[in-house]
Amino acid sequence: MKTYVAAVFVFGVLAVASADVSHAEANPRLEAWLDSNLPDLVDTYRELHAHPELSLEEEKTAARVAKEFLSAGYKVTVGVGGHGVVGVLKNGPGPVVLIRGDTDGLPVREETGLSYASKVTSRREDGTETGVMHACGHDIHTTNLIGSARYLADARDTWSGTIVAIAQPAEELGRGAVAMMGDGLFERFPRPDYTVALHVESAMAAGTVGYTAGWSHANVDAVDVTIFGRGGHGARPHTTVDPVTASAFFITQLQTIVSRRVDPLDPAVITVGSIHGGHKHNVIPNEVTMQLTVRSYSDPVRETLLSGIRQIAEGTCKTFQCPKPPQVSVRDQYTPAVYADPELVETAKRVFGRALGSHNVIERRPSMGGEDFGRYARTLGVPGIMYRLGSIDPRALRESTAPNGTPLPSLHSSRYAPVPKPTLRTGIVTMSELVLELLPK
Repeated sequence: MKTYVAAVFVFGVLAVASADVSHAEANPRLEAWLDSNLPDLVDTYRELHAHPELSLEEEKTAARVAKEFLSAGYKVTVGVGGHGVVGVLKNGPGPVVLIRGDTDGLPVREETGLSYASKVTSRREDGTETGVMHACGHDIHTTNLIGSARYLADARDTWSGTIVAIAQPAEELGRGAVAMMGDGLFERFPRPDYTVALHVESAMAAGTVGYTAGWSHANVDAVDVTIFGRGGHGARPHTTVDPVTASAFFITQLQTIVSRRVDPLDPAVITVGSIHGGHKHNVIPNEVTMQLTVRSYSDPVRETLLSGIRQIAEGTCKTFQCPKPPQVSVRDQYTPAVYADPELVETAKRVFGRALGSHNVIERRPSMGGEDFGRYARTLGVPGIMYRLGSIDPRALRESTAPNGTPLPSLHSSRYAPVPKPTLRTGIVTMSELVLELLPK
């Protein structure tokens, strides 16, 4: 089996280790199973990669997962919360472990040059065409879910309990988890005692995994703000109420929420990602619209940020004598923060270190990115973990950090391309071994 060797920068962007994917204290049965089944799983991955489906449209992907679950002996239910798939495998008394993979792609035109690159396109609401791509690795997640579910079914003589395997739609919209729960995920199916998932990482070598104890992903809110003015001629600003100037003041003042209302030790982000107002050089418009992304970890900080945005918007409009109050709306696509249970993380570190070698198990800093996987453990009040799965050729990772090296594509990039075989092997080994640890015979 192939061995990768590189350097490790703990807590840094680069995360490369000596990644011997034959593993440190390999489970001989699992290794033999992978030797036999991995080629087929790599083909499954390439097929999923070549045929991505956007959020809320994952019909064919769901059908493929359902077929795989059925053939492995799971009791399968489709159409849960949209195109969600639930596979249940009961195997005697014991805990219930939920394992999850997400299935949706992104509206990105692929530029990897891979032989199995996506050529799928889609129409936006405005009629323009966009590509569709698995630019966030959900094809790896789905294939890993299939592979782990298949192996655990084949190895059911080694564990006792229940596995609930879910293929979740619409993660990129932050709506899939809440839709599945709203459709009775924890009432119609066994209630989990643990929740487990992984996510590919574009700055870690294939053959390695990363962990974060405590908060690992942020609360994510989308906020729309409209500031109203009274338009007119750009040469006669004194006869108008200029919403552009008011909006500029508002954007500047927003930064004082993080710098002056939030404890400096509490992570928080407010970013104005979009601003639109006016159509001509010499015309002051009647309104300006803005789109904000708001990130936090704790609920109190989240409330401070959201209430502060509203207060500053209202205060700005009073200062500039706007003809009516601002519109401030928080979209219902809220994604709660992901919390990795520290005890479960310690268990995972031990299991992963045994399987991969401790040098390939790397502590990672928390991310301000969002992931709706956190809803499951949060709703249930049970331990959960989402760990990071290295996906990049270690040589390419090393070269990217050399003087004059070209930075590697990040997740959501049109050029992001995980290395399938070692990535899937490591994902299936770690997820399967962790589930076996939680469901002892």
